[in-house]
Amino acid sequence: MCDFNTLTEEEKKLHHEKLLQCANNFGGINFFLQLLEAIRETKPHPLVSANREFNIELGTVKWNKVIFNDKLQLLLKARVNESKQDNLLPEKEAKNYKKILNVVRTLKPVVFHVKPTVKEDGPGFFFQPFDVIDENTTKLNPVFDALFFCSVATVKKVLNYAPKT
Repeated sequence: MCDFNTLTEEEKKLHHEKLLQCANNFGGINFFLQLLEAIRETKPHPLVSANREFNIELGTVKWNKVIFNDKLQLLLKARVNESKQDNLLPEKEAKNYKKILNVVRTLKPVVFHVKPTVKEDGPGFFFQPFDVIDENTTKLNPVFDALFFCSVATVKKVLNYAPKT
């Protein structure tokens, strides 16, 4: 999703609508972008937080399982290949297939809850890290990708996208 220009019009529209809905449920586009900027500035990566949450003044992101740095590093490597092959999982013959499959199995049950601090800003939203298409095809959930990995500029582009009619 981070390579927005290579997506089809249908995919662009779908990602735009999904992220816009998430942003609105968090209090609006500006609040959502502030959350993303805070996540990008945090070192080490917020996903490896031992208390399974990330807080800023505007809201909180919580998840139900500790994610270790080795899993995060493998996920980041797999993410690069996903954009090339349209699948997070490498070929079954690939040397790193089992490692990536284990990352997917480990992180698949994780649920992320994003809630604004002020209830009037919206109900928040939740998501899982992956979209499993079939037993051989898994993709990163575009919301997960946008929230934790894509550049803020790319997410702005997605949010401001005007579908062609």
